[in-house]
Amino acid sequence: MNILSLKPSSSGVRVSLISTSSGLGVATKDISGNVHLHTPSSLSREVSPPRLSKRRKYYQRPSLPYKKEGSPNESNTEPALAAVEAGKARVRDHVVYFSTHLQAVAKPVDRGIPRLSIEDFVQLYRNNEHGHGNHFVVHQHNHPRAGVHYDLRLQFSESSSVSFSIPKGLPGNPNSRSIGRMAIETRVHNLWNHLIESASSRTGSLLIWDTGTYTVLPRKIKAYTKAPTRQTTDDESEAGIKIEGEWRHRQEHENEKLIEAFQTRYIRLRLHGRRLPSNYTVTLRLPTANHVRTQMTSSPAFRPRRTKRKRTRQSTYTTDSEPENAGHEGKEECKEAGMDTDDEGEIRTRINNAYPGSTNSIGSIHQRQWFLSLDRASSGFVKNSDGIWMQDEERGGFEPFLVQGRGVERSVITGRLAAEVESDEGVEGFVGRAGWVGITN
Repeated sequence: MNILSLKPSSSGVRVSLISTSSGLGVATKDISGNVHLHTPSSLSREVSPPRLSKRRKYYQRPSLPYKKEGSPNESNTEPALAAVEAGKARVRDHVVYFSTHLQAVAKPVDRGIPRLSIEDFVQLYRNNEHGHGNHFVVHQHNHPRAGVHYDLRLQFSESSSVSFSIPKGLPGNPNSRSIGRMAIETRVHNLWNHLIESASSRTGSLLIWDTGTYTVLPRKIKAYTKAPTRQTTDDESEAGIKIEGEWRHRQEHENEKLIEAFQTRYIRLRLHGRRLPSNYTVTLRLPTANHVRTQMTSSPAFRPRRTKRKRTRQSTYTTDSEPENAGHEGKEECKEAGMDTDDEGEIRTRINNAYPGSTNSIGSIHQRQWFLSLDRASSGFVKNSDGIWMQDEERGGFEPFLVQGRGVERSVITGRLAAEVESDEGVEGFVGRAGWVGITN
């Protein structure tokens, strides 16, 4: 027995803290010299393992059961779409899970409205479930803070897709005064995110605007310098260009071509979808001034506090499973978005710019602003003597189309409007951001 401390009390009783083979205790010695050994309740619990420290969180993810295959207690209750989308619940087969739900909510539509059957939708996805798949999806996203925008996702590996947020949607008029669009890099997504059509009060509605496969075309190279006209960009003019016949590394698969083009910051992309017309081709170019070479290496939550300045609040475009604050302005906005600022998963997602389950092997960097434009010549248009782009009978072309927003456009899979998606998912009282106007000139 070892005496660790000795302290006389006001009553003359001597109190000692002692260590014995059974643990710590308190010994008291009265005036008569009798020794009494006591073990306080605070010392009676096991020393190991240590008591868990309480940690304040702004958002606690609910514990959802995972249906283990073959379990005798397996539940027939499927997790909610929003929970699967946000990564809070897991399913064995995403294709079966989402296609079953979409089949149940599909609506009949009038002839002339683009539509892909559930069977063809599933087969399209299954055909690209491998390391060289070239699947794409365009989601119409009505986000509560960023408002209506369109997310273009391009598969580049067996599990992952690079994502661009396009505020005004894809261009569809070859003679528009605004054939260019801003395309903002967002998080790298899981491939199964291409199957999602859902809604929640936190992320708004997500509707499949179009889906299919893509082809990456060789880059156009200038043969000699020629000043572009008002209606012709420097990479579209038929005169003064030639097509690069071979890829630098002789890539055979479309996803490999996409990775190479992405890393050179110039992508010439043809989309083969259900809604988009045949030979629809766009170019994605990252201006040198917008090229950020390094990723964020630490959590914004731990950045030194900066003096707040009054400024006009700008929108940052988010994706379906992303927290409402994609600009990462600090802890206060994280609180508003219902996030745990100390959550390691959120920190890892920001650092890697990839959601859990996906891999950012392509080198995507969050919020880089690319320039997207309609490649009129590659889409089948020729310019006449008046400077008007016309359909070429031999090369195709298409009737101009407009992106009209959530109140008009229906899903190519279920035939639903955004409001109908919200209603089917039980989202009540959702008010999206007003003020979205498509490009019509």
